[in-house]
Amino acid sequence: MMKTKIGLYVHIPFCVKKCNYCDFCSFSELDQNTREKYIDKLCLEIDSYKAKNLEIDTIFFGGGTPTTLTSEEFGHIVDHIKRSFIIDDNVEFTVEANPGTTNKEKMEKFIECGVNRFSIGLQSIHEKELKKLGRIHGFDDFVRTFNDLRNLGINNINVDLMYGIPYQTLESFEKTLDTVLNFNPEHLSVYGLILEEGTPFYFERNSLSVPSVDIECDMYFLTAKKLAENGYVHYEISNYSKPSRESIHNMKYWTCNEYIGVGVSAHSCFEGKRYANTSDITEYIKSPVHVDSSKKLDVDSLKYEYAMLALRLKKGFSLEEYNTIFSENFIYGREELINKLVSFGYMEFNDDNISLTEKGFYVSNSILTELL
Repeated sequence: MMKTKIGLYVHIPFCVKKCNYCDFCSFSELDQNTREKYIDKLCLEIDSYKAKNLEIDTIFFGGGTPTTLTSEEFGHIVDHIKRSFIIDDNVEFTVEANPGTTNKEKMEKFIECGVNRFSIGLQSIHEKELKKLGRIHGFDDFVRTFNDLRNLGINNINVDLMYGIPYQTLESFEKTLDTVLNFNPEHLSVYGLILEEGTPFYFERNSLSVPSVDIECDMYFLTAKKLAENGYVHYEISNYSKPSRESIHNMKYWTCNEYIGVGVSAHSCFEGKRYANTSDITEYIKSPVHVDSSKKLDVDSLKYEYAMLALRLKKGFSLEEYNTIFSENFIYGREELINKLVSFGYMEFNDDNISLTEKGFYVSNSILTELL
């Protein structure tokens, strides 16, 4: 019996400066000793999976800012991954990159370690917008990073953009889209700004000069229109790709496939359980046990996650497959609501398949809350 290949997520919590909107587990003022101890513990956690003889077909370094790692630090971590896992010949190996922390020599070393996909955090091309977000880079840094990666032979690049950010107008956002499209990346992730509790933006929320809800809506549909015209498939609520260039790693999350997360605050879905590491970096480094919480997924949780995650995808899900997995008719008890969503243009229900429309994607949180 062929073993299922899984994904590996590696969390690098180091940052030069924490952005004003960021609520991820990241730290900008770690001393060198703590940094070294973190990497040592991370490698020990990676090593703890060696006896399981697992094969991985995706690796994703996220953060934080993985490109704050030195070439030596990155290579050291990758060496532990190679010793602890069987790596598929066609592995998708992604590293998130902040253009303010890259140079051609470092990226060349990362590529030599096997990286074949980069996700560049740009957010905007406009210096005023970038400065307000708290980004440490300018647009010129993005241009340099993107061109360096192309010249080094990387043909799978994602660019992160944001809409609904302070000082942004529909016109400035459209210019960002048009400019980035000229670079022809294989993938774009386009997110609306969320004022996460505890962030600087959250405390400024009553005085932030952000676009109105109506303009933010226009930004969303402008994105969908322009990217479709340029050959991108809107395959997930916030993600667009050229054909066959979807993020294989992230698809594991959205299709309930197995993945392991290592590092502080990292989450895993493995061997029928979901578990998470502590988000306290001191505790993570000191404790011999890195898992903070673990739970076996019950049937109700599995049903909810299957439908909720699948409806984030353009393709939705097969009702027959759902019924086979859970011995339950998804439609039963939801007929009236589904018919209403279809009639209002938020959902498509064709034969065996159910999915959200472009219009439904925009209000997906409300729809999923009501539907599930």
